[in-house]
Amino acid sequence: MTRSRVYIALVHHPVLDRAGNVVTTAVTNLDVHDFSRLARSYGLGGFLLITPILAQRELVEHLLTHWRHGRGKDRVPKRAVALWTCTVLGSIQDAQAHIRRACGGAPRIWATGARRRECARIIDYAEAGEAIREAVEPTLILYGTGHGLADTAFEVSDSVLAPLREHSDYNHLSVRTAAAISLDRLFGES
Repeated sequence: MTRSRVYIALVHHPVLDRAGNVVTTAVTNLDVHDFSRLARSYGLGGFLLITPILAQRELVEHLLTHWRHGRGKDRVPKRAVALWTCTVLGSIQDAQAHIRRACGGAPRIWATGARRRECARIIDYAEAGEAIREAVEPTLILYGTGHGLADTAFEVSDSVLAPLREHSDYNHLSVRTAAAISLDRLFGES
């Protein structure tokens, strides 16, 4: 399978707040740019930004128009190329449907998190990289904002990628940093 059948999603709902409540987090401009750059740099099928809030989806679409067609494209053409990887959707189910249309089949879903989940099928990065190379079906990797993905996101996932710094006494990377490290573990040059 090629990397073009691997998609990354930044999930703004369902995610947790610091008290463990399921919430919807705000979209940030920096995440849109950095996740788009990751998708483009690693030759992935795309970056799917997931938020159920219509006003936030419209705001991101406005930002994308500026960088894809407007003055942003004229000023920084390489950023426009990266931002073409971004698709804004309302839910994880919408992301599944998007990939099904693009690839002709349902994706397997891998969730990510900073903590090991005992009830989940954990897949380490060596196994995950091999699975991607041998797969026929597309892959969707979910990254959670806030304090991580809510249980319902894990429930729709086939596996969970192993935590990056599982045994560290400080395990709180930004989602942009965690995504970059995990993608490099999957696709980086040795």
